[in-house]
Amino acid sequence: MSKKAEIEYIATGRRKTAVARVRLFAGSGNIHVNGRKFDEYFKTTDLQLLVTAPFKTVAAEGEDPMKYDVEALLDGGGIAGQAGALRHGISRALLQVDDAFRPLLKKAGFLTRDPRMKERKKPGRPGARRRFQFSKR
Repeated sequence: MSKKAEIEYIATGRRKTAVARVRLFAGSGNIHVNGRKFDEYFKTTDLQLLVTAPFKTVAAEGEDPMKYDVEALLDGGGIAGQAGALRHGISRALLQVDDAFRPLLKKAGFLTRDPRMKERKKPGRPGARRRFQFSKR
């Protein structure tokens, strides 16, 4: 069986302005982000734990978290936003694997997109909400 014939699950994750396109397929637990190794891309353990949290949550159900490989393309936002987007994408891909994971992932809050973005600057103002200093005279 060729490598292209494997079953793969594709999902998109988002957080703030970051977008993660995630491919999940059978493997040995390797994660590659933008062609680089996972721990090379996300250097801090906080971000690494954030990204791998859906696998640990699913492991509580008895599923082996190390039997999936992840390939992700991240774009936009900062490093923390990209980590959140990747977590969202992995969670959505795991739903395609087995819909029984939904209550676990939903309770952990991994299926909810974080919509907070920077507010746009309004015309006639120095910032989004800031006004120029008022002068009575």
